[in-house]
Amino acid sequence: MKGKDFSMEKTTRLKRDLAYTGTILKIYRDTVVANGIEEVYDYIHHDGAAAVLPVTKDGKILMVRQYRNALDRFTLEIPAGKLDAPDEPKIECAARELEEETGFRSETLEFLMTVNTTVAFCDEQIGVYIAKDLIPSKQHLDADESIDVEEWEVKDLLEMIYTGKMTDAKTIAAILAYAQKEGIR
Repeated sequence: MKGKDFSMEKTTRLKRDLAYTGTILKIYRDTVVANGIEEVYDYIHHDGAAAVLPVTKDGKILMVRQYRNALDRFTLEIPAGKLDAPDEPKIECAARELEEETGFRSETLEFLMTVNTTVAFCDEQIGVYIAKDLIPSKQHLDADESIDVEEWEVKDLLEMIYTGKMTDAKTIAAILAYAQKEGIR
C-alpha cells in the first residue's frame, strides 16, 4: 500500500525564536506554514549523544541502573551520555561513557545504529555502538551520579521489552537491533 505523496506539499519555517536555554538543551518556538496554514511548534535542540551496548565475553549485556528525574524512578539502560561538544565524534563519546558508567573500556567499538529519540519535537540523535572484548578499568561517575552495573542475558532483556517493563527507547532499539544482528530470540 502506497502512502500519500508529500512531495507536492509546501512547508516553510517562517521564524525560530529562542525561548529557553538550559544546561543540555535549547527550546525554540517555531512558526511554520504548511499548505497555507500557519502553526506554532515547540522545538527542542540537543547537541547529540552516544550510547554503547557492552557485550561480555560470555555474551551478556552490561546494563546500568540509574535514577531518571523526568520519570521519577530508576531505569535499566545501556550506558549513554551527551556529547561534550557538538562536533565530538560519537564513537569517542561512546567510549568515554562506557568507561565512566561501567568501569570497562574497549579497544574496538562497532557502529550499530543511529536513533532519533523524539522526532515530533526534538532533534536529539544518538549514535549507538557495540563494545566487545571489554577491559576492566574504573568507573568515573560525576558527583551527582549513582549508577549500578548489572549483567543481563539478552533473552531476559527481550522479555522485559515485550512485557513493557523496559521503556527507554535507545535501549530498546539497541537490544532489538543487536538481537536481530546476532540471531538471538
